[in-house]
Amino acid sequence: MEKYLLSCDWGTTSFRLRLVNRTDNLLIGEVISQNGISSTYNSWKASGEIPREIYFRQQLAEQIRILSQKLAVNLDGITVVLSGMASSSIGMQEIPYAQLPFALNGSSILMKHFGEQDGFNNEIMLLSGVSSHHDVMRGEETQLIGVAELTDFPYHENAIFLFPGTHSKHLYVKQGELTQFKTFMTGEVFNLMAGQSILKDSVEVENQANHSPETLESFKAGIEESGVASILNALFTVRTNQLFHLMNKKQNAMFLSGLLIGSELRHLIKETEWKLVLCSGKNLYELYKTAIETLNLSDRTLIVPSEIVDRSATAGQIRVFEHQKLTLNKLNL
Repeated sequence: MEKYLLSCDWGTTSFRLRLVNRTDNLLIGEVISQNGISSTYNSWKASGEIPREIYFRQQLAEQIRILSQKLAVNLDGITVVLSGMASSSIGMQEIPYAQLPFALNGSSILMKHFGEQDGFNNEIMLLSGVSSHHDVMRGEETQLIGVAELTDFPYHENAIFLFPGTHSKHLYVKQGELTQFKTFMTGEVFNLMAGQSILKDSVEVENQANHSPETLESFKAGIEESGVASILNALFTVRTNQLFHLMNKKQNAMFLSGLLIGSELRHLIKETEWKLVLCSGKNLYELYKTAIETLNLSDRTLIVPSEIVDRSATAGQIRVFEHQKLTLNKLNL
């Protein structure tokens, strides 16, 4: 079973466990749930006196059991590589952040090793995140390592890698190293505006993967508006669009999305010395691609297929595991 790996991407609101063949990145099977770090941490706090690490192990063991049953394969003895928010202050155990510059070959990442224990027959390699002087991330750095493994982009060139999400990340890479990054609260602000603000009755959020021509035009209008007024002023336009019957609620939701994504990406117009690399999952792929086209950034943008982005965390974990194994072998020579 040495050629196999259990790849676990445990985010704030989601959980994904995969069995992969690390020699060829082949996905053998996976389980996905909404039991993210946040809800798991809250459940642990409500559970009583059980140590946090043990509680998280129990939750992980249950998902391994489900995957084992699904595949009809005994997964005992297979190392779990765990990235995302699992190494945060609300995760299994907090690990200090790695610092910049951060190498894309997996050598810079910090990790904590946990051996097998009674009732848990898998070693765990818990990966850290990365911090700068004023920003932090956990998970995207592993995805970046994976994208570097799965693509042939010339990493000696200056490039900004864009990872859309609840907290979108813009990762600046020079000479094969991550040198700085910026976080944009695009997705979270959208959810707050659409779900809890005065704008909530002016919008109707549709399936983000399917957009009509009419709603896409509203999205583009929002992108254009993001360059006309400050975002705090422009946001109120969502309300007046509805009051003056300028857009229906679905169109208005897309207008709001365009405002926020346009505000996130607009600074890239001035970053003329940098190539852009869009690394988006399926849900946001069409919106960010459209935004890049609308802002006339297409000529210097490489778009990584969403299928590769979906595999990037796993590929990054495999790269880190291989580097760690190589380092240990050298130490044992």
